[in-house]
Amino acid sequence: MSADGTTRPPHARHRLDDVLHAPVRFSIAATLAGADEAEFALVRDEVEVSDSVLSKQVSALEQAGYVKVRKGYVGKRPRTWLSLTRAGRDAWQAHLAALRDIAGA
Repeated sequence: MSADGTTRPPHARHRLDDVLHAPVRFSIAATLAGADEAEFALVRDEVEVSDSVLSKQVSALEQAGYVKVRKGYVGKRPRTWLSLTRAGRDAWQAHLAALRDIAGA
């Protein structure tokens, strides 16, 4: 309750997504938000992390239902592609909205 006795909505920080709040996962989601699908190596280079760091963070996003991992081949070479799921895109948009509300407060 505020000083004038009116009820205020909870602070926007309560709407931040704990999964997306981690800097590397935030960066991965930001990269994937701009594409339908992106190759693992492209995301790794864009986010500037090692394969193992990206793999671990993608696993966390996948467990949350935010990222889909697709494996296949280009010629004889194995490839991995990443994409945001609908839930991932929704969580991304909600997280950004909370950040904007905090920044604009």
